Amino acid sequence: MKLGVFTVLFSDQTFDDMLRYVSSKGLEAIELGTGGFPGDAHCKVDELLNDETKLQQFKQKITEYGLEISALSCHGNALHPQKKIAKPADELLNKTIRLASKLDVPVVNTFSGCPGDHEGALYPNWPVTPWPHDFQEVLKWQWEQKLIPYWKDKNDLAIAHNVKIGLELHGGFSVHTPGNMLRLREACGPAIGANLDPSHMWWQGIDPVEAIKILGRENAIHHFHAKDTIIDQQNMNRNGLTDMTDYSEMRDRAWYFRTVGFGHDVKTWADMVSTLRLMDYDYVVSIEHEDGLMSIDEGFTKAVENLKPVMVKESVGEMWWA
Repeated sequence: MKLGVFTVLFSDQTFDDMLRYVSSKGLEAIELGTGGFPGDAHCKVDELLNDETKLQQFKQKITEYGLEISALSCHGNALHPQKKIAKPADELLNKTIRLASKLDVPVVNTFSGCPGDHEGALYPNWPVTPWPHDFQEVLKWQWEQKLIPYWKDKNDLAIAHNVKIGLELHGGFSVHTPGNMLRLREACGPAIGANLDPSHMWWQGIDPVEAIKILGRENAIHHFHAKDTIIDQQNMNRNGLTDMTDYSEMRDRAWYFRTVGFGHDVKTWADMVSTLRLMDYDYVVSIEHEDGLMSIDEGFTKAVENLKPVMVKESVGEMWWA
């Protein structure tokens, strides 16, 4: 397994400075944003798709620093009911898949998207309760008319380009649990899998170790994020897990993100890494930093320090003891 980072947190640095800094920390992989929510500070899709010389220079520079690209990420909502939002997200996803293929990057990360509740809707509708039954009708329409047709098409596009799609299981989007991840994969195809981020499991009440088992048995983990979450039980009792308190108001939130090891202990992270290997995931653990209590440098550095000792670097080979 390899340790990497989602470089969006270094968006204020030049490409060279970012590569130099990440390499100095002993990391082996980078996840690059190509636009959408992550931005494209270090990876300009159109430029790289249309200029072979720049593409080769881009690849060479990453190699010079001893790094590889674990994934290209273009998180957005390509199923947003407003076409002016959905269309650019869809076009970016298509371009990112093409670029990943040209760069020999095996995974493109994004969100599943969330449609509205009818063709004339203006905003996404995220049903999270089965009653009143109106919500069941909304959910049925979303999956049958929007989600499955869209992701069937993207599954085929990804396969044609020898790329896998990692959907981040994130609240507010239609695919946010291991269960509905597997539902979409079964309906659309094997190129669709998870970019599994344990931080979003914890606040939904899902044990990430068990999520790894559920998805891993179906070979449905395409990429893995390393980000932590803390639950403030007093605020959880008041606001519930679907807390709408702004992220900036951390004292009043039911949960908020932390750097690795500051929401759950290192043993918990060791258990996750071990379970990933148990489920035959032997790829990159990509650090994502969204901790409102630590600077980027401190939070990132502590995540690296906490993860390095628990990474499994060497496979067993022959079972010599039995």
